[in-house]
Amino acid sequence: MSVRYKNDFLFLTLKVFSATGGIEKVCRVVGKVLYEFGVQNNSLVQVYSMHGNKDAANNNNYFPAEIFRGFGGKKVKCIIASVREGCNSRVVMMSHINLLSIGWLIKKINPTTRIILFAHGIEVWKPLNRFKRMMLKSCDEIIPVSKFTADKIRELHQVPAAKIRVLNNCLDPFLPLPGNEHSTIDLRKRYGFSSTDKILFTLTRLSAKERYKGYDNVMRALANLKEAYPSMRYLLAGSYDKEEKAYLDEIIEKLGLTSYVVMTGYVADEELAAHFSMADIYVMPSMKEGFGIVFIEAMYYGLPVIAGNRDGSVDALCNGDLGLLVDPADINAIQTAIEKMLANKNAFAPSRELLLEQFSYDSYKFKLQNILAQAV
Repeated sequence: MSVRYKNDFLFLTLKVFSATGGIEKVCRVVGKVLYEFGVQNNSLVQVYSMHGNKDAANNNNYFPAEIFRGFGGKKVKCIIASVREGCNSRVVMMSHINLLSIGWLIKKINPTTRIILFAHGIEVWKPLNRFKRMMLKSCDEIIPVSKFTADKIRELHQVPAAKIRVLNNCLDPFLPLPGNEHSTIDLRKRYGFSSTDKILFTLTRLSAKERYKGYDNVMRALANLKEAYPSMRYLLAGSYDKEEKAYLDEIIEKLGLTSYVVMTGYVADEELAAHFSMADIYVMPSMKEGFGIVFIEAMYYGLPVIAGNRDGSVDALCNGDLGLLVDPADINAIQTAIEKMLANKNAFAPSRELLLEQFSYDSYKFKLQNILAQAV
């Protein structure tokens, strides 16, 4: 006898609209794909957010607020509601491994519900305790955002390759157009840049607990280049904690980069396009990037990109077809890559055709909807 379900898809998330990180960006896009798939196939879709609230979902561009339920950080309430709703759903998708226990409970109560987990990066790159390994094995499918993360899951957690389907992240369908000339001129004035300064750009959260983005090594490379390129400037954008700010201030002073490096702090979403448009090169030789949505955003704005070759950045740069991949621990390699791009920026401009072919929303939607169709 066939099982009757209340929902076709239940998407469980931690945050969707209340934060601006990469995982939240993925959640918004997945929600949009699910909603559009539901409309096309007359399927019922629900999106739950443990730390979100209903008001934040109002008037968003991604999906109707009617399919969204936020629990405002009330974890127990969220777990109870998610298990109840999940047991009456054909497919439950979880945005983060921290929601794994909910999926495991649902699978225990209703083994016919299909459980799918998204895997982003460092959260699955470390050994798991016995209980988490057991719960991970209860998943019917795992969707890592890069080949690097897929390899880690297979190696560390002995997940069969048949359960793993790589799905690279995509460009946000509502990403603003490049900043106009007037806005970039205003930004140069704000940061004290001249019209002829060559600007290296990194956009990331600066945290002492996540010191793997490589911006400190960019500064060390810049120290070696400043005499040959006196008009080069490094714009390091993103919110920072006090410990990391002190660490970077010490490096800047020690290397004599006070007049070369500008740390902006938090940059509002509406100003990001202008910051990308103002820059000449995007550089972030990270060692622990799950994928790196910021790389494809930089390329969307036409910037040549330098990234590390030890993590999911390799996927974002299409194995080097869209930019330069360097050893993130090698200062000389970072320095050489910057020099190459300064010498001929146009030669390293990313192929827009390849970028959109691989990372457009339409391409992502096609791939994810194939996964959804097979799941039901």
